[in-house]
Amino acid sequence: MPSVVKINVLTVPAEMREQLEQRFANRAGMVESADGFEWFELLRPVDGTDQYLVYTRWRSEEDFQRWQESQAFQRGHAQARAEAQGPGQGHGHGQGQEPGQGHGQGHGHGQGPTASGSQLWSFEVVQSATPKS
Repeated sequence: MPSVVKINVLTVPAEMREQLEQRFANRAGMVESADGFEWFELLRPVDGTDQYLVYTRWRSEEDFQRWQESQAFQRGHAQARAEAQGPGQGHGHGQGQEPGQGHGQGHGHGQGPTASGSQLWSFEVVQSATPKS
């Protein structure tokens, strides 16, 4: 069974980049213990685009779905929303949501949302390579 890659594409204005990166840094370590988790990267744009890529790789679609339904996932995203928004203003996360909701989203501290849009791309790994020793 091939691994599954999930790429969350976040549209982030330049003035919100540091805040988005800090939100992810504050949640470091939350996904690594999830069953079926294989890889995470937060990719910063360097070619003039305003889109960050949140890359995760999973053993299976079922493992990814279990992670999304887990208490650790809910805690991590609730923590990020609370940091961003303050109490009582939560937004949802992830699949099929309106732009402006999901990873790094939320209003807070008078700065507005860190991302103005979010898309989730899903792929199966067909081929991969690692460096030769």
